[in-house]
Amino acid sequence: MEKEILVGLASIIVLGILAQWLAWRLHLPAILLLLIAGFVAGPATGILDPDHVFGDLLFPLVSISVAIILFEGGLSLRIDELKRVGHVVRNLTTVGIIITWFLGGMGAHYIVGIELGPSMLLGALLVVSGPTVIIPLLRQVRPKGNVGSIVKWEGIVNDPIGAILAVLVFEVIVSGSAGEGTAAVIFSALKAAFFGGLFGLAGAAAIVILLRKYLVPDFLQNPISLMLVVIVFVAANVLQTESGLLAVTVMGVALTNQRFVSIKHIYEFKENLRVLLISSLFIILAARLPMTDIGLANLQSWIFVLYLIIIVRPAMVFLATIGQKIGIREKLFVSWMAPRGIVAASVISVFAIRLGELGFQNYESLVPLTFQVIIGTVAIYGLTANLAARVLKVSSKSPQGVLFAGASPWVQEIAEMLHKQGFNIIMVDSNWSNIKAARKKGLRSYYSDILSENLLSDIDLDGIGRLLAMTPNDEVNSLAALHFEDTFDKQEVYQLPPQGKVDSAQKADYPKHLRGRFLFSEDATYQYMTSRFFTGAIVKKTSITEEFDIDSFNSIYNYSALPMFVIQESGKLTVCTAEDEIEFKPGQILISMVDPREKDGRNTKSRKTPEDEPETES
Repeated sequence: MEKEILVGLASIIVLGILAQWLAWRLHLPAILLLLIAGFVAGPATGILDPDHVFGDLLFPLVSISVAIILFEGGLSLRIDELKRVGHVVRNLTTVGIIITWFLGGMGAHYIVGIELGPSMLLGALLVVSGPTVIIPLLRQVRPKGNVGSIVKWEGIVNDPIGAILAVLVFEVIVSGSAGEGTAAVIFSALKAAFFGGLFGLAGAAAIVILLRKYLVPDFLQNPISLMLVVIVFVAANVLQTESGLLAVTVMGVALTNQRFVSIKHIYEFKENLRVLLISSLFIILAARLPMTDIGLANLQSWIFVLYLIIIVRPAMVFLATIGQKIGIREKLFVSWMAPRGIVAASVISVFAIRLGELGFQNYESLVPLTFQVIIGTVAIYGLTANLAARVLKVSSKSPQGVLFAGASPWVQEIAEMLHKQGFNIIMVDSNWSNIKAARKKGLRSYYSDILSENLLSDIDLDGIGRLLAMTPNDEVNSLAALHFEDTFDKQEVYQLPPQGKVDSAQKADYPKHLRGRFLFSEDATYQYMTSRFFTGAIVKKTSITEEFDIDSFNSIYNYSALPMFVIQESGKLTVCTAEDEIEFKPGQILISMVDPREKDGRNTKSRKTPEDEPETES
């Protein structure tokens, strides 16, 4: 028995992580592969039996795991986003939930034939989507504008609301009396809102106080934060069933929007933990469901899934957003983004058991039907979301634009060249003269400190996929790289090498986790680049062909050219770095800094030195 449990635990972790990796490699929805892996491990092969492995601990562990996932989802919700999308989110999570609940419940009753009470319970649970499915899809689609914020807020906020709604519906079913049930619903809803909000805010305040007063050492900050999340969830749940999900969501939102302490390390820890929990939970819950109960050949069930996707979701979105400032393309995309996730799967399993104990008919179909909805919505939305976003023109596929930290004259020349090649450019500098000059060249520029706390909420990063830190201050460059490594992939955060040549022996003095990738070459410090520019160097675009290869190019400029960027035939922008060698091939476009020849026709005598630039602020 011990070996079977050990094999079961190992299979959960191995299959979960492998499914996540395979989904990344194949650009498929991770949850779809996780469900398949769970079916294979459970019903198909019998390798994993979650009830045998966990016993009575199964559903408590699932509940705590869901709470941690929702807390992490709350950490991604910025209140300032509500200035733009608040009214839409409010309608989707109030009027929209009621519409989805009613239409979903009626559909389950009339299409699948489930008794009215359980069907309305199922409709309440099917309003949820949540961070387990929404956030991975948004990362894959990369929506632009406000539509991503709308979908993210709706998906995370409606999880606890849907779970609480399901509890209230269940209490009405149990009471058997409309009057008594209505009173119970109102009282329970008030209790859930009160205890959820109270415990959530208290938990966030406790973490802030502990961190601000330095009452815990660094190595215990993440474990204590996790402990407080569990305490808040359990305490709220004890006082009102399912209010714990609301509490941890409020806790996450409150914590991420406070300005007293930095929670970057907490966010990183919870994000990594979320991947492991999502992987494990979907494997476990999918492995519990006998393949014969899935109902894959049940036409009525699939009609119900299509009914939710084609009729219920669009009707809800268009009705809930009447009179709101949201375009038709955004409405259509939001209508095509409602996959169901782990909350529906976990909560329905508990309610189905209790309905059976109360003697309700057709309750057995609730769990397999819920999983069928999850499979169908994840598969359809996940496989078509990218296509839908491209057709509706609401996504930024593989953003290739550049955010420049620093806007010195030679940095402007580099940015101007990239802008002419069709790449989105944003320049940020605290020197007003530099910003003014950049704007005259038609470059999108912001007068701000690159480390400003509000910068990310003030600028629109649609189409921007990397940071180039090119200020005169090496420390600012390193801090900017650290500041933006959560916004962009770490491999797309670059900075100029620090002053003085960084040879192989000296690289150990510059830990990679405290900086970005070094730009261009080991010599390309700010002083070096500035000196070359003011002695006549220019930014040049060169097409690499079979006849004119990189050796021909280098020979013309006596091997003094500094390669900076390569534009691939596909349009992808590759940044040259001091650490990596780039293989130049025909069809590529090379952007480099070169010393001009006579035929380049560049008048370098008119350039001003940095001392000539006036420093005025406005």
